[in-house]
Amino acid sequence: MGMTDVSHRIRNSGLLAWSMKNFAKAHVWAYQHTGGLVGSRLLWLPSALITTTGRRSGRPRVTATLCLRDGERVVLPASFGGRDHDPAWYLNIESDPRVHVQYGSNKMAMVARDATAAERNEYWPRLTRMYPPYRGYREAADRVIPLVICEPA
Repeated sequence: MGMTDVSHRIRNSGLLAWSMKNFAKAHVWAYQHTGGLVGSRLLWLPSALITTTGRRSGRPRVTATLCLRDGERVVLPASFGGRDHDPAWYLNIESDPRVHVQYGSNKMAMVARDATAAERNEYWPRLTRMYPPYRGYREAADRVIPLVICEPA
């Protein structure tokens, strides 16, 4: 079994999913309860909280993710650690693009949409410089990893 096969199995394993879910819960809790003082940087990288509306439940769903700021825009890669399916928050956005984004202590009502081809060409290199594992995620994933652009509502 080649290294690519091993890393593919690890990225899509139940243990990784469980670990990511529990780390994410702790990250969101710390971010919310400190007004962004803890959690707005993840491994020295900028992160944001995105609140979507659950596509089945209709309830607010809060997720922490790495992000890139570009003026008033917040760019979110829906990488899900390179897994073979899109994260739930992205599926929620497909159902209802109205979101709330917290970046540090700043909370913003925004509208999310998929990046255009030109925006993907602009933002992916910047995101990959910021967090080099994105390159491997994009190469290994059995899907096109969406880039979400959030703009003020």
